[in-house]
Amino acid sequence: MRVISGENKGRKLKAVSGRMTRPTTDKVKETIFNMIGPFFEGGTVLDLYGGSGGLGIEALSRGLDHAIFVDKASAACRIIRENIKLCSYEGRATVLQLESTRALEKLSDDEAVFDLVFLDPPYAKQHLRQDIETLLAKKLFADQAVLVVEHEETVQLPDEFSPQLIRVKFRTYQGQTAVSIFTFQSDQGSENVE
Repeated sequence: MRVISGENKGRKLKAVSGRMTRPTTDKVKETIFNMIGPFFEGGTVLDLYGGSGGLGIEALSRGLDHAIFVDKASAACRIIRENIKLCSYEGRATVLQLESTRALEKLSDDEAVFDLVFLDPPYAKQHLRQDIETLLAKKLFADQAVLVVEHEETVQLPDEFSPQLIRVKFRTYQGQTAVSIFTFQSDQGSENVE
């Protein structure tokens, strides 16, 4: 596993041992960033199921200012911190060891908003819909935010969660992994979504 592009291009990242995480492959990661970027001019990213931190670190390498990584497992949080240090992102990253629902509550209390959100839970029937609905209800999306959901192809997501959050891209890989990309527009801009 490595950083694909940007200022840390080619840097190898540590993975969490065992089967508690399902790291995004480099090929899928590269495709995701080609679909949403590939580069950014600032902003904040939330990597809600951090695992080893590969998606959030890739976003930092490609120009986002700050990343918040969430994982409930202490082993995953330790690896995320090690990967942050490998890339010299200590001043641009925050790691929260919390379950996703509690993390979203905390981030809402902190009045955080995100330009890019990754939802890549390790197993299928997680609470993707609940997480997305909570992100909406807690107003955690910045205007024009992008939500990237990596899920098993068998998990069906609606094309829109609200008039403001609409799926704009969908792609599958090897008949197992699917990526759904949604964009968020505030009420003022929602009629301009294609």
